[in-house]
Amino acid sequence: MGMVAGLIGEREAEARTMKVIMADRYGPLEGLAGREIQRPDVGEGEVLVRVRAAGLNIADVFGVRGSPFPIRLASGLTRPKYGVPGHDLAGVVEAVGAGVTGFKPGDEVFGEGRGTCAEYAVADPDRLALRPAGTTPEHAAAMVMAGLAALHGLRDAARLQAGQKVLINGASGGVGSFAVQIAKAMGAEVTGVTSTANAELVRSLGADHVIDYHREDFTRSAARYDVILDNVENRSLSDVRRVLAPRGVLVLNSGTGASGLSLLVRLVWPIVRSLVSQQKMRRFLSTPARADLEALARLAEEGKLRSAIDRAYLLAETADALRHVATGHARGKVVVAI
Repeated sequence: MGMVAGLIGEREAEARTMKVIMADRYGPLEGLAGREIQRPDVGEGEVLVRVRAAGLNIADVFGVRGSPFPIRLASGLTRPKYGVPGHDLAGVVEAVGAGVTGFKPGDEVFGEGRGTCAEYAVADPDRLALRPAGTTPEHAAAMVMAGLAALHGLRDAARLQAGQKVLINGASGGVGSFAVQIAKAMGAEVTGVTSTANAELVRSLGADHVIDYHREDFTRSAARYDVILDNVENRSLSDVRRVLAPRGVLVLNSGTGASGLSLLVRLVWPIVRSLVSQQKMRRFLSTPARADLEALARLAEEGKLRSAIDRAYLLAETADALRHVATGHARGKVVVAI
């Protein structure tokens, strides 16, 4: 009996653990390693999700490296609070905590969680929605942060209207690939700026016009745009404003590659400049919310939104996946299948 009880105890202990990719300190991506740790308990007002896929973003690279430094205000000043990368997920509800409504075990969901490069992750129910019908976990996980950023940038920051002309710089990246589709769904005439290699992808996503930046400088075009969503910020403000309509809106959505005081100036100056200009320049904060995830899900179910996935990796290959994201040249999204 003692041996049987011992075996049962070992199996129960194994059932309470999970495989993750993690690092105990900030540093190079090579510091990530596979571990088996305690599965998180679901607390009051929380949802425990069995992760099927995790979508990766440049913020996940920053979180592992601990750089740029402001990222540590959220992840831990001297060392990671949790150490498991990943925020975007798609999976199955394993358990719900007290007070949670709208979800039950077995529901297929997508949204934001904590440390999603793992077999299980805890999530705030207000940052989850039911996975869109007809999508795979990989495609649903890919659309969370990038899809929401595109939605918030166009709908909320730019207040895009049907019939307007919109230019998307960085149209083949994670945010850009969703922005092309969302702008089209909102009734805009869309121009995408991308490389030669990605021009066909951008056209396939619905862009009316494609500018190959290897062959043409979009800031020297005769066209004028009501809205510009700049996911790259590799040109001066004066150059970009040259092709912005007199009362147009420029939405800036990039870390710009600057640092220190230069970064602060680049982040703040456009907002200050807008105070004395009819052209408006805006930055925005994209925060997951169930209603907005449901808006993305509706677009996906209507066939108006799909994830362009560059590469899918296994959990053990998470460091390789993040290295690819860090190049800045991913064609659409990078995901980890779990």
